Amino acid sequence: MTVSLSALQTRALLLDIEGTTTPVEFVYDVLFPYARAHAAAYLQREGKSAAARTAIAQLHDERALASGVEQDSSPAVILDYFYSLMDRDKKSPGLKALQGLIWQDGYKSGELRGQVYPDVRPAFERWRARGLDIYIYSSGSVLAQQLLFGSTGAGDLTKYLKGYFDTAVGAKTSPDSYRAISERTHVAPAAMVFISDVVEELDAARTGGMRTVLCVRGRDVPSETGSHPVIRTFDEIVA
Repeated sequence: MTVSLSALQTRALLLDIEGTTTPVEFVYDVLFPYARAHAAAYLQREGKSAAARTAIAQLHDERALASGVEQDSSPAVILDYFYSLMDRDKKSPGLKALQGLIWQDGYKSGELRGQVYPDVRPAFERWRARGLDIYIYSSGSVLAQQLLFGSTGAGDLTKYLKGYFDTAVGAKTSPDSYRAISERTHVAPAAMVFISDVVEELDAARTGGMRTVLCVRGRDVPSETGSHPVIRTFDEIVA
């Protein structure tokens, strides 16, 4: 179907990454394995840097909170906890922070390069030409988001993006997160369209007052769409 942004009186778009702007396979088959393979070496090499110490402290605090007792913060223990969070695909702030730092090394070395669907850059150009602001909201850290969009095969796309949000603003399934994003961007919820491939996230955004669109790239439309408009490509979003 076609979604008209002008008909919705849209001022800004809020985009998920995985399955929306970027293939799921890139995240699970490239980024996650890279972080796991390079975590030990990164901590050994950069573990005393300010950024790494901050991520390690987050992981230590999260582990202590989960267990209810003070925890050993040795590198081996932190690394094991990092791996266990990855195994369970947890949306841990500490995990996401450390992953972002590891990926930063990979992007700098050229081993990693961001991936987006072919229709993403043309859509960004159209939307910005119409004066619409574009924001990203992902469970990956803001750093990870910036690295991905700054190094795609379609070029540096960060110039089209007004801002980034991660789970520091709140869980993606919480309506309060979308209200907070509206407050921080100074865009009324009803004037912002959130696009994601996860119905539960869209339900939360709609409860928070935003317009919503379900993106189902390369897969069947789920039986439960939550009555969100459905698109298969950004070409179906008309400015």
